[in-house]
Formats: sequence, C-alpha cells, structure tokens
Amino acid sequence: MNTENLKWILLIGLSVIWGSSFILIKKSLEHFNPYEVGALRVLISGLVLMPYAVSKIKQFPRKHLKWLIIAAVSGNFIPMFLFPIAETQITSSIAGIINSMMPIFVIIVGSLVWKFSTTRKQLLGVLVSFFGACILALGGGGSGELKIIPILLLLLATLMYAISTTTVKSRLHEVPATIMSAFVFSFVLLFPSLVVLVLSGFFRDFEMNQGTLQGLGFVAMLSVFGTGLAMMMNYKLLSISTPLFASTVTLLMPIVAIIWGILDGEKLTEVQTIGAIIILAGLIFLRSKPKS
Repeated sequence: MNTENLKWILLIGLSVIWGSSFILIKKSLEHFNPYEVGALRVLISGLVLMPYAVSKIKQFPRKHLKWLIIAAVSGNFIPMFLFPIAETQITSSIAGIINSMMPIFVIIVGSLVWKFSTTRKQLLGVLVSFFGACILALGGGGSGELKIIPILLLLLATLMYAISTTTVKSRLHEVPATIMSAFVFSFVLLFPSLVVLVLSGFFRDFEMNQGTLQGLGFVAMLSVFGTGLAMMMNYKLLSISTPLFASTVTLLMPIVAIIWGILDGEKLTEVQTIGAIIILAGLIFLRSKPKS
C-alpha cells in the first residue's frame, strides 16, 4: 500500500477509535473517579504491552531516553487525567471542540520549537475544519454552561498532545511505532500509574462486584484500543506524514462522537450535519505538502 493511502486509512482509523473514547470515559466515570480512570488506562496498556516490550528490550532507545520521557509524559500520561477530570463538569461536545484545537497548537509548537514549515493551504484547511468543528460541537442544541477551569484543563491537555506529537516527529522518528508504544507504557509510565492508583485509594477501596467489573471492562476497552493500539497507529502515522496532518484526527473525532450519540438515541441536527461537511472539506487542503 502506498504511503498516501496508508496515512489516510490511519487517520480515519484513529478518528474512529479516539472519537469513541469520549463515551468510554463517560461510562468509566460512572464507576471510578477521574484519577483512577486515567491511571487504570495507562496501567492496563502497560501490562498488555509488557511481553512485547520485554522481548524488544535490546532495542530500547537509550540515547533518546530524554525525548521518550517528554513524549510519554506529555502525550500519554498527563492528558489521561485531564480529560476525565474535565468531563466531570462539562459536556462531551465542549470537550470535543477544545480537543479540535490540537492542529493549531501543533502549528504553534512546531514553528516555535522545531521550526516546522507548513503551507498556506494546510493552514487554511485547519482553520476551515476547526470552524466546522465549532459548528458541530455547538449545534447540538444543548444549554451547558461554559466553565473556565475544565476548559483550561482541556486546553492544557491539547497543548500536551501537540508537544508530544512534534517531539516524536522531530526526535523519535527512527523508533518503530510498536516498539515505542510498548516502551512508553511498560517501562516509562507503568510505575507512575501504580503510584497514582495507590494515592487515589483504588486498592484500599476496591470491591469486586458487578459494577466494578463493568467499569473495568469500559476502562479495558479504553486502554487496549483507545490507548495502546491507537498510539501505535499514531506513531506510525507520524512516521509517514507531518505532525499537522496527524493532529487533524482531532477534527474528525467530533463526527464519531455524534454518531455514538445517534446510536444512543440522540438526533443529528441540521447544523451538526453542516459542521461535519465543513470539517471534511477542510481536510482536502491538508493534501498539500509543506516545503522540506
């Protein structure tokens, strides 16, 4: 398969997986607190990937350890807690619109820190898609109150994603995607997630019952698909495209969230339909290749 087709397949696949994470976070929060959801998400991913990480231990990128830690903490640890914390106070539509700002943060971080270049068409595509994401998120007819603190938390999470994305592309592009994901979750973040679970009282208050098992099921799906598998796909996408292109997955995620809402009995409004079309239109401009 040629690179151009593969990157679009990965983009769509990531949009489906990460777009479904909002409902899984919501369901997980019915059984655990935000800190437990974030820590369990990282811990389960690390345990699942541990056998593979151990088998590839000789390929651990020791010379890139500093950058691996920066990418892991900013992209795979801090946001795992910020999103559940924020979603206890605001709706998923607001979370989706804030998350859609990631391409803008990628442009800012990439330009200021890594001197990445982008084309005018790509910038136009991001702005058009972001405008569509705004229409999509705000066109649901909801009357949720905007709360400053959770919005700031989501902005911070989105900035962290941008830092991780640009770091991976600039300093860790030589490391295979599967190996990087395994090392990140099994060797870098496993112990910190255990510490958070201990401090949150998870092991002290844990009770085995139907509700707990159901909650663990939701977190397990969030971990295996929304974290472990998705990060492998994301690292692969970064290796064959630009950070800006890879970050546009956040512009498609609201569409997936709306589809989940329809399946759950919600209706898609005309305004939301228009927003989804605008998002897709903006992605066309991202086919333009930046100057090297």
